[in-house]
Amino acid sequence: MLPSVEQLPLWLMERLAASVPTSGGDYQHNSQRTAAVLIPIVLHPTGATVLLTERAAHLSAHAGQVSFPGGASEAQDVDAIATALRETTEEIGLMANQVQVLACLGEYHTISGFCVTPVVGLVQPGFVLRPDPTEVADVFELPLRILLDRSLYEKRWITRQGLRGTTHFLEFDERVVWGATAGMLLNFSLDLLLEGIPKDKTQ
Repeated sequence: MLPSVEQLPLWLMERLAASVPTSGGDYQHNSQRTAAVLIPIVLHPTGATVLLTERAAHLSAHAGQVSFPGGASEAQDVDAIATALRETTEEIGLMANQVQVLACLGEYHTISGFCVTPVVGLVQPGFVLRPDPTEVADVFELPLRILLDRSLYEKRWITRQGLRGTTHFLEFDERVVWGATAGMLLNFSLDLLLEGIPKDKTQ
């Protein structure tokens, strides 16, 4: 169970500082390209949420999928945090000075060949977003308590790019969170020492 919104920032900082970051991925790849995403936790008085995007349908990779804001590293980025904040500003208009960065999580390797570093950040409500329509079809929020509840996820078989493997799915409020986004959230919950076991639908 998560603490209250008032206690959440300190609780997150303490748990992440004490944990060994969980790394992994859905597929075993020799990822050559680095990337970073932001996990923006919005501290609403009524309960914390996570800001997510639906990728534009015309994109060549992961079109229409639910994702965190973020993308590939560029030469001017000094680290993963810089990449995550720059990409978030470019994609949805959330400025770097509106994000309190807490920690970097363990690397996540994607089927598209990226080694992704998730960056956890806190955001106060009241921000104004300007999504880039060439990259983002929608921006929305889902409850943090739902996204970190491991028992709500299902492990399923899936075939992508000619490769058959397993990945996790979470369906909530007519949204489907799956693939790398679901995997990074599950790793995040492990880092926070949260309980729960995803349902295994692969057997």
